[in-house]
Amino acid sequence: MTLKYRFFGLAFLIGLILDQATKRSIVERFYYAERLEVIPGLFDLTHVRNPGGAFSFFADGPLEWRMAFFVGATLLALVLLTIFLVRHEGQDRLIPLALGLVMAGAVGNLIDRIAYGEVIDFLEVHLWGGYTWPTFNVADSAIVLGVGLLIFDVFLAERHLANTDEPLAGSG
Repeated sequence: MTLKYRFFGLAFLIGLILDQATKRSIVERFYYAERLEVIPGLFDLTHVRNPGGAFSFFADGPLEWRMAFFVGATLLALVLLTIFLVRHEGQDRLIPLALGLVMAGAVGNLIDRIAYGEVIDFLEVHLWGGYTWPTFNVADSAIVLGVGLLIFDVFLAERHLANTDEPLAGSG
């Protein structure tokens, strides 16, 4: 097994296991809408369900349409992520790690959709002025972290190209 698949697999397994273990713990220990204040005024654990996507997108749509849309979109994303991973020829560890996190988050939320018809969320962060960030979960965090790492990698690559005299592909 090559290094890229080891890093991908490790990130995927850790992300998925943490996501599913934390969600199972919330479902077993909290009633729906039950809240535990962890850091007063800053962070709570709250058992909620999101039938929609990010920021409750499409939450009010008919169940059959929501399931078809979100399951279909997730399966398409998984195929595209797999293609990107297989075609990635670099020896770096960052891209496989990032792709593993994104895929773990996507699969974690897909498991919820199939099992419950909605996604289990429980992390609640309070910001300034009484504003509360929409409740999220470990899968969402893994996706955001993975995408952030991919963006970081793009900036590293651009910086590397800017500091070398190598011509860009297609120029010249």
